[in-house]
Amino acid sequence: MKKYFPHLTAVLFLFLFACSDSNEIVEPIDIVDPTPEVPVNPNADINEYIWDGMNEIYLWQANVPDLANDRFASIAEKKAFMQNTPEPEPFFNSLIYDPQNVDFFSFFIDDYEEFENQGQGISLSNGLDFGLSRYGSGNDVFGYVRLVLPGSDADGKNIKRGDIFTEVDGKQLTLLNYRTLLYSENTTYTLAISEIVNNTITSTGISVELTKTDYTEPSVNKIAYFEEGGKKIGYLHYTQFTRQEKELNDAFLELKNEGITDLVLDLRYNPGGFAGVSTSLASMITGQFTGEVIKKEQWNSLYQSYFEENNPERLEEVFREKSYFSEDVLNSLGLSSIHVIGLSGTASASESLISGLQPYIEVNHIGERTYGKYTGSVTLYDSPNFGRDEANPNHTYAIQPIVYKFSNKLGGSPEGGLEPKITISEDVANMGVIGARNEPLLRAAIDDIVGVAAKPTDSKTFQYEKITDYRLEQKHSTSFIDIDPKINEAMKKMMDKK
Repeated sequence: MKKYFPHLTAVLFLFLFACSDSNEIVEPIDIVDPTPEVPVNPNADINEYIWDGMNEIYLWQANVPDLANDRFASIAEKKAFMQNTPEPEPFFNSLIYDPQNVDFFSFFIDDYEEFENQGQGISLSNGLDFGLSRYGSGNDVFGYVRLVLPGSDADGKNIKRGDIFTEVDGKQLTLLNYRTLLYSENTTYTLAISEIVNNTITSTGISVELTKTDYTEPSVNKIAYFEEGGKKIGYLHYTQFTRQEKELNDAFLELKNEGITDLVLDLRYNPGGFAGVSTSLASMITGQFTGEVIKKEQWNSLYQSYFEENNPERLEEVFREKSYFSEDVLNSLGLSSIHVIGLSGTASASESLISGLQPYIEVNHIGERTYGKYTGSVTLYDSPNFGRDEANPNHTYAIQPIVYKFSNKLGGSPEGGLEPKITISEDVANMGVIGARNEPLLRAAIDDIVGVAAKPTDSKTFQYEKITDYRLEQKHSTSFIDIDPKINEAMKKMMDKK
């Protein structure tokens, strides 16, 4: 911005008059005050799209003063406001309602193409799924391997579920550096493997180099079968609700063909995903409730009124016969009870499934209280109706605001988390093998199915405090996302109506 000095005209006039010949008539120089330049905010139009989307469909729109319908008296005032807004991401964050206590879940998307790939299970990954915990009295952190994903870079290397690592590229993990060391743009890092000996983390001297590559994670991680107590028990470990719905449907065809009498559905690390796939999964588990309500939705006042007047069935999800993303017929088991493994990271679409089934069948929850996400979101693009088509080609930003909260048929909600029937947590000193009969959580589920009394959980002798995990750290990409692409159709009608 050019600087403007208001006294410059007077000073120059006096100087010229004093230096002139007394016989000369000196005309004063008329210096026009320069008009200060108004800075042009290159993000103004992007931020206006963000404001428009949040103003229209954000669940808590009425609670945010800057999103009020009468926030601007004129278009000119709105344009001027956008000229003074910050970068798109902090601007979006400024519109979130009480992020410390209420809306933990709305987020900004830097690259929607990468985000869409993650909805397909595709990401840059070395195949290591891990948790992080603090130990000792300081800030030191250790990681513990939860899964080594099949076909990934980590698969086949000297690392397995239950292994512990304390260093990345020779640096001790701490509360201050673990994000930089583990989630930076560096595609290769080396982990120092340790073990717990006499309640102390001790180095094994083993190191493992891992490289991130484009990787498609299977959503169905494990299927197993157990015959005990006159029952045939099926086990399915399902890690995320992606568009790979056929993979899930094929897994249920196998379970059906095996003639299982009982099912253990393992959602221990499942943070959610596509809400429609959750309904498909509920329909595969049952099959006898087609057309019955599994989930109810509550939107902001604008959309709630619109749906109630024009499309009331849009406010409910029902058990279905066909897949969400295709016309494939779902393979249903017709079960009247199920055992579900869920931990603190089990969230969103996973909780919608558990909660939605409870009014219809016996749901036996093994593990911990779940995360407690009771809301759904939608992707809004920079386009005339916020849909993917006609998205602004000059950037790849998008936003993922919360747009509704959900409950089951009876009004039950996972807000605050869903409490288990049998409480048992994973122990980093005894992780077991996923899908193995003696893995502690699966053992508890099978024992409950065959009528064996639950055994008390062994007390942990090695003390640690869980901090976060791989999937929670990815919440701004794949975790806690309920995407409903069909909402764009309703949004277009609302925009046309305006």
